[in-house]
This record gives sequence, structure tokens and C-alpha cells, in this order.
Amino acid sequence: MQLNNLKPAKGSIKAGKRIGRGEGSGKGGTSTRGHNGQKSRSGYSRKIGFEGGQMPLQRRVPKFGFKNINRKEYQGINLDKLQQLVDDGKIKDTVTLEVLMENRLARKNDLIKILGRGELKAKLNITVHKFTASAKEAIEKAGGEAVAI
Repeated sequence: MQLNNLKPAKGSIKAGKRIGRGEGSGKGGTSTRGHNGQKSRSGYSRKIGFEGGQMPLQRRVPKFGFKNINRKEYQGINLDKLQQLVDDGKIKDTVTLEVLMENRLARKNDLIKILGRGELKAKLNITVHKFTASAKEAIEKAGGEAVAI
């Protein structure tokens, strides 16, 4: 370290001049706001998406589709993921919401649906909200039980 490469600590120097602190500061008078108009006044804030009186983009673009407010969103868990947990020794024979939460596959308020991707070799008793037909068939084929809450 030499005198020619000394720098102040990061964050110790404020960037730019302070505005509205008198004429001697170089940023007094109108304080960089110009003379008249809405933006020169105190308390000015424009709405999000305001385009100077032009019709805003979110109003120009056509709206379409339908969003069902009563839709139920399910957290999907595939059979291969359950088989992997069995192979790792994290689950034994019963799969419930608590077991899935411990293994970070679901959260407390999630609705769970078991999906049919992969192969299930272990005999598991699974108790969740929903099953796909292929998942239910695979669970029962392996000797397990699929119980919907």
C-alpha cells in the first residue's frame, strides 16, 4: 500500500452534492428542479405507469383470459422423489404431510398431489390430498396404500 493507491473506505463518502443548501453550494435556488410546473413542487409523486397524459401501456394493451379466484394450487410430488427418499433412508413406510414438511418437499399450508413420474419399488402408505390415476396405480401395485385426505 502506497500513498498513490489509498482510497476511503467503501460507503464513507456520499455521492453527489447536497441539494437545496444555499447558492454557495452550487445546487441552491431551484435545487435542480427547474422553474415552474408540477415536478418543481414539494410533495410531487407520479402514479406508477404514468406516461405524461398519454394512454398508459397497461390500459392500451388488450386484456384477455380468466383468472379463477377459487383455484386450488397443488404442490406436485413425483413417485421417483419418494423412492429417492426411501433409498436415502429418510422415509420408512408412511408418508404424511408432516413427513413431507420435514424433508422440505412441502410447506405447512400446501395442498399435496402425488404425480406418477418414475418408478416406486417401496411399499408406502401415503396420506395426502390428491393422487393422479397413474400414481395411485403404481402405489397399489407396489403393495402400498393411497389415502386421500
